[in-house]
Amino acid sequence: MIRRPVAWTVAVVLGVEAFAVGALNWLLGVVADRQHMSLAGVDPALMVRSTQIAAIVFGLYFALCALVALLVAVRDREPAGLGRALLISAAVVHGMLGAFGWGLVGWTTFLYMVVVLALIVLLLVSYDAPADRQPEAGPGEGPREGPGAAPVTPPAAPTAP
Repeated sequence: MIRRPVAWTVAVVLGVEAFAVGALNWLLGVVADRQHMSLAGVDPALMVRSTQIAAIVFGLYFALCALVALLVAVRDREPAGLGRALLISAAVVHGMLGAFGWGLVGWTTFLYMVVVLALIVLLLVSYDAPADRQPEAGPGEGPREGPGAAPVTPPAAPTAP
């Protein structure tokens, strides 16, 4: 099936992205420190510290998302709970970064972000409706037929008193 290779791909891409985003933010902090940059009168040391904190936070965020995708690939089970929420938030982040990237950087950044967004969404929806699982009968529905259906027992014959 396609689920495991997609999960492995998402894990690798998000892992590389975690390192790249963390390193880029840290590098921006080093540049701001060496140039004594300030934005609207903000203390340069505060800018450097906040950029380094952002490097750590965003790097760990994408690394955690990569870990969730790795666990999905290893276990071959759908992400649940916090892991699913992390992957959904990563998809939203990539959509927003793609939109900003189109205007600020160019179409190649947009294309990369859309490809990563598509991979994350494919990972999330490929586990939603597996073909081998059949929904159970709800209230007011009759018994289901086919493989995996519960056996139907005929009603007991009425007994005379």
